[in-house]
Amino acid sequence: MPVIMENCCGLCTQSQSSPCPRAVECLTDGPLCHTDGSCARKRETWKNTVNRKDTRTPVIFIGAGTCGLGAGASATMVAIREFLAARSLNCTMVEVGCIGLCAVEPIVDIELPGRPRVSFREVTHDRVGVLLESMLVRGEAPAEMALCQFPGSGEPWSGIPLFDEHPFFAPQTRWVLENCGIMDPVSLDEYMVAGGYRAFSTALRTLTPEQVCSTVEESGLRGRGGGGFPTGKKWRFALNTPSGSKYVICNADEGDPGAFMDRAVIEGDPHRLIEGIAIAAYAIGANNAYIYIRAEYPLAIRRLKVALDQAEKNGLLGTNIFDSGFDLNIMIKMGAGAFVCGEETALIQSIEGHRGMPSPKPPFPAISGLFGKPTVINNVETLANVPGIIRSGADWFRSRGTPNSPGTKVFALSGKISNTGLIEVAMGTSLDEILFGMGGGIPNGRAFKAVQIGGPSGGCIPAGHTDLLIDYESLGAFGAMMGSGGLVVMDEDTCMVDVAKFFMDFIQRESCGKCIPCREGTRRMLEILRAITRGYRDETPEQSLERFRGIVNLERLGQVIKKTSLCGLGQTAPNPVLSTLRWFKDEYEAHIFERRCPAGVCTGLLTYSIDEDKCRGCTLCARKCPSNAIKGARKSPHYIVAQECIGCGACLEVCPFGAVKVQ
Repeated sequence: MPVIMENCCGLCTQSQSSPCPRAVECLTDGPLCHTDGSCARKRETWKNTVNRKDTRTPVIFIGAGTCGLGAGASATMVAIREFLAARSLNCTMVEVGCIGLCAVEPIVDIELPGRPRVSFREVTHDRVGVLLESMLVRGEAPAEMALCQFPGSGEPWSGIPLFDEHPFFAPQTRWVLENCGIMDPVSLDEYMVAGGYRAFSTALRTLTPEQVCSTVEESGLRGRGGGGFPTGKKWRFALNTPSGSKYVICNADEGDPGAFMDRAVIEGDPHRLIEGIAIAAYAIGANNAYIYIRAEYPLAIRRLKVALDQAEKNGLLGTNIFDSGFDLNIMIKMGAGAFVCGEETALIQSIEGHRGMPSPKPPFPAISGLFGKPTVINNVETLANVPGIIRSGADWFRSRGTPNSPGTKVFALSGKISNTGLIEVAMGTSLDEILFGMGGGIPNGRAFKAVQIGGPSGGCIPAGHTDLLIDYESLGAFGAMMGSGGLVVMDEDTCMVDVAKFFMDFIQRESCGKCIPCREGTRRMLEILRAITRGYRDETPEQSLERFRGIVNLERLGQVIKKTSLCGLGQTAPNPVLSTLRWFKDEYEAHIFERRCPAGVCTGLLTYSIDEDKCRGCTLCARKCPSNAIKGARKSPHYIVAQECIGCGACLEVCPFGAVKVQ
């Protein structure tokens, strides 16, 4: 028998297609709040409207995340509008976030009345006419452009795989990403129809803060932004610390090169993050929360602001939420993009208005954090997991992953890999399945060489070890770390010494400079790497001696930095060098002793010569050589004087016969 919920606003009995701000369960398959059953009828009507099951007009979904826009989605949207206007066609256009397969952006989905939704790949502005003419005018799906179709009512499209059968999506377990690229990210209606805010309502109405912490702790959820500290334990520390005010901070700084998971989640499903923050705040007794996000994420910030405004206007944030007596205010704090502000104590300093610099621990932020009050800091992916745990239970979360690393992990695939983009897999999935299954392997027939996991703080995993399982324990035992989840893939044409130099240059520039080991140690390591990769032609005997001295001390210097740096970023700063030294020592030796770059990347170590059989004596190379190192008569084979060559490569660029060789 339906019961009237306390303080029900009666909105669900009115002729409005809007979510009930107080009796959320009315619209999320929970208890009914009216004895006459009117809310049950209202619920079904509203769900059908939002899900567009009975729509009489086609719906066009455009992947308008940052990756899609970068691939030309803006021009695609303009072309779609022009096509519809020219033919007077009535269609609904919806901008969605990134579905994950960034390699085939721009992605456009079309849902015709009575037919399943179909996703199409690489829909640039010049291909819009072909697609829309086929789908909207003739009612035919061009198979050569089709990516997949989604389960739905109506006659399926023949010859097009289902979403969960596509080789990129099928192996995934999409919990955090389940709505990304599917629903309108700035539609509160759609999020609530999918079960949004039901977990928050359940927590406020039926669970104590202690019970929420226990549920999260029992789930085994670990921090998805770095070292994997148990989330429930961190919350419990803050809950049990007496204080008049407490804070929750969402760390959306995401400064690792090759990492874009948090940005995509916020752009594609901002309400999920807000709900996770709200549950965390209730669990520890915080009435204020901050989302610390870098200003370089303008689209994510814009959609986050819209979602926060919607939540507040509908009573999901603010004062006396769901008549529970719980108040919550969520604020956005934009950072200036400093990598060090990803470290939690530096992040706190930045929010307080100071320069972002790490502080010694203990005390830990859960005891004394923002403004000296107990503070919980979690990253976007961690908080985005929380609503599912509260809604479905700890056992549900443990049904995926490993005993010590339950749940899923979102990874960003970038570098020399066919399917760049985002994936979400169960913990314990092998690296091989990620790289050569969902990732599609290495393009252009090149051989896989290594993958850098966890950004500058992570480690390098070489070929021959792709059977490694992705979880905290396996990676730690191997000498790597999960980090935020960036996977930068390298092929046979990559110089690993150059990779180490790139990451060390990044770390050195981003060092806050507070502690000497990190500030001076990373500078010295970078100097040594530059000496290894620079040209030897003008090297003085003193420089040569200094180079060898530095090489001898490189590994020892890295160990000192790890042991003596103040914060976690400094302690992991030498990892790119130490891991490449461990697995690719032969490349270092080739650079040091043979003065040769096996991959042909380090320009200062390249040597140039001319193939006499191919040279026609056109003199183009001789005229372009800035050091006059190329000799030879016109219409006769030329040659390069090695002692005079500066290795600029100008001859290679201008030779029309391919006679210039580089080693």
